[in-house]
Amino acid sequence: MQTGADDCIANRPLPGSRGIRDILTPIMQVASMHFKTRVGAKLADVKLQAALKKLQGNFVKGRADRMAELDNFEAIRSHAAAIRDRALENLDVYLDEFEKNATARGAIVHWAETTADVNRIVCELAAKYGVKKAVKSKSMVSEECALNDALEAAGVQVVETDLGEYILQLAKEPPSHIIAPVIHKGRDEVSDLFAEKHQRPRKTDIGELTLEAREMLRSHFLTADMGISGANFIVAETGTTLIVTNEGNGRMTTTLPRVHVAITGIEKVVPTLEDVSTLLRLLPRSATGQSISNYISFTTGTKDAQAAFGAEHFHIVLLDAGRTKLLGTDMQAMLRCIRCGACMNHCPVYQNVGGHAYGWVYPGPMGSILTPTYVGLENALDLPHASTFCNQCGVVCPVKIPLPDLMRKLREKQVERGLRPWRERMGLRAWSWVAQRPALYAAGTRAAARMLKWMGGRARLIHRLPFGGGWTAGRDMPAPQGKTFRELYGERK
Repeated sequence: MQTGADDCIANRPLPGSRGIRDILTPIMQVASMHFKTRVGAKLADVKLQAALKKLQGNFVKGRADRMAELDNFEAIRSHAAAIRDRALENLDVYLDEFEKNATARGAIVHWAETTADVNRIVCELAAKYGVKKAVKSKSMVSEECALNDALEAAGVQVVETDLGEYILQLAKEPPSHIIAPVIHKGRDEVSDLFAEKHQRPRKTDIGELTLEAREMLRSHFLTADMGISGANFIVAETGTTLIVTNEGNGRMTTTLPRVHVAITGIEKVVPTLEDVSTLLRLLPRSATGQSISNYISFTTGTKDAQAAFGAEHFHIVLLDAGRTKLLGTDMQAMLRCIRCGACMNHCPVYQNVGGHAYGWVYPGPMGSILTPTYVGLENALDLPHASTFCNQCGVVCPVKIPLPDLMRKLREKQVERGLRPWRERMGLRAWSWVAQRPALYAAGTRAAARMLKWMGGRARLIHRLPFGGGWTAGRDMPAPQGKTFRELYGERK
């Protein structure tokens, strides 16, 4: 297996750069430990709250309408989950098959254990081919690696070509959604940004703004030495990488530059093209509410002598970065994820706080599991708790990942490792002790029900809840009737 660029020296500097070992950056800076602080700011952000309403109309309703087109949605969903499970249970076999078939068609496969390895490999490739400019289509794995920073430090100009990612690059902000990265911004903000960065008259029409972005990006496609893409899936039987997009930038990125580098996680492998066709019936419907996306691009090997377009050199970088740690554990089901974003679109927490509050690449319910498992549970203590456990995420997941169950397991691990605040742990122990004594528990709940009724007063609203001040800081709690459930049930019986 090839682990780096052939005949390339790790220390070899690019023109005007430092040595490669000096410029490699680790994973994107993690700020998940500040989730609670960020949530307060996001809830008070009027512009963000207005922007997040787009989720309901564009994605939630769109998904429901498109899924209704399928007569056998649950059967397809179960089959898709089985496809992903089969790939994960035989991951080494399918990855070896993928490498063999990709290599036979002219591609070179690189294996990256860490995100720093990805940066090293891509920087070495840039040095080998004399790359001065790289264009990118959207890639969440490159966000994990902070690849742009590494390339720019190595003297390579990097241009994001997905419209949303391009806007964020101009604004110097990370994505807030894996499918619609700039959903947190309104039209006026984009208009102001384009006017400032492009030095052109301010426009407000969406079509005109899109055309302006196209005009600014076209020359970059034509002058780039390297194109960098992600891969929604990689196909073992053919050695193919696949991207699903709604903009033509993906195809231009993968076919116009003489060097194409595709970067993706090892879990994205699927056995056959037939399996891909099943997954594609669910991916666009779940992601953007489309029956099918505008572009589905398959890349297999390098171009032949007769082809007018296509990369002369095709490199595929497969990243582990914590993925194999989940194999064979109670978290393995999370590796089924096809990155559709449906879980966050339907999550009442994400719908109110947006993606930046989560503090890393992956937000929403998927991020509440991926971030703790990839960057350390101690660095994301609040994320598994950022859920109402309403199971909207689990219901809409196209590959049937039991997201609430996995978040619950992470909560359990926090308690087992003593990572929760001592007051919380002592409170749970006290509750457990009382709950194991039915008579004492019944007496305590009777007293609590009557006390809460008294606290509610005539309005029957509790403005400040003992031991629950965080909950009542922004809302009132309805007061109970003054009787426990058992008492009320007994009266009805």
